[in-house]
Amino acid sequence: MSDAISQHDTPPRLEPARLQQIAAAVYQSIGVPAQDAQLAADTLVQADLWGHQSHGLLRLGWYYARLKSGATKAVTRTSLAVDAGAICVMDGHDGIGQVITRQAVDQAVSRAKLHGVGVVSIRNSNHFGTCMYYTRIAAEQGCVMLLMSNAGPNMAPWGGLKKKIGTNPWSIAVPGGDYGPIVMDMANSGVARGKIYLANNRNEKIPSHWAVDSAGRPTTDPKAALEGFILPMAGHKGYVMGTMIDILSGVLSGSQFLDRVHGPYDPVNPSGAGHLMVALNVSAFQPLTEFHQRIDQYVRSLKDVPLAAGHSQVYYPGELEKQADAENRAKGLLLASETITDLVRVTREAGVDCSF
Repeated sequence: MSDAISQHDTPPRLEPARLQQIAAAVYQSIGVPAQDAQLAADTLVQADLWGHQSHGLLRLGWYYARLKSGATKAVTRTSLAVDAGAICVMDGHDGIGQVITRQAVDQAVSRAKLHGVGVVSIRNSNHFGTCMYYTRIAAEQGCVMLLMSNAGPNMAPWGGLKKKIGTNPWSIAVPGGDYGPIVMDMANSGVARGKIYLANNRNEKIPSHWAVDSAGRPTTDPKAALEGFILPMAGHKGYVMGTMIDILSGVLSGSQFLDRVHGPYDPVNPSGAGHLMVALNVSAFQPLTEFHQRIDQYVRSLKDVPLAAGHSQVYYPGELEKQADAENRAKGLLLASETITDLVRVTREAGVDCSF
């Protein structure tokens, strides 16, 4: 397949189900149990389906390297350090971030169903992919969910010139009616670090407001950006948000924080990532059917405005991903050629069949 790819200027569209099989096989080759491997693979392919290739199969090689070195444990064994009614603290013991966080969703939702609210603080985890993968699961079970995480340092403190703060993403998902879940997923940087890696893979320039080089100068070169600093969104406001999420994810959970956290790009050091998850049972506030009706009214009102020049429709949060998912499932995924090349490399190293 790699020879065929090199003969095309545009990579072929690939079947998502087959890509998931390949990624799951890579995980299993390194000792990850089959069910966990399927979950981890699904999070990657789903990110690509949503159009977020910065968090898709681009990352498989990084995750594989961490599993190979033992920085991430192939077999995930979580425990509860605190179990106190609506609140618990989960220890991931350096297991797979996707598996840990998926277990945390079940904890948060079950506690919310009992108490109206379920709060899970997570320590000693790893990078888990897109936040919205997990918050949507809770929304589909009738809960509002907030999820946040700290990450390896990419941003300097406001006014400083040393990496200390991660992009520190967060997501809120709300149960939807006819439209499905309403979902926000964002980092507190102007852009996710993975998007700069993606631009580097594609040999594309980046916008000058995404990052600065190691001397603090604006740059359009993704290589210089990766050596420098990602800029926070909205200036100092993004810095403040990133700091608070680091405190709630890392300090509160008893996990690592600031530059003690190691991201997925580091192949050898335990991550120490921490997360905070909060689930609200909508039925504790009002009947769920009534909430669905009110959300539908809300979305219809959002869309019932004149269109601005250059726009074809008004989107509610999460609708772009919903439409991209439908299109990519129908047509197949179009991945960057460099992503496919790296996928072939990883599968060869893992001894996995990579025929598409």
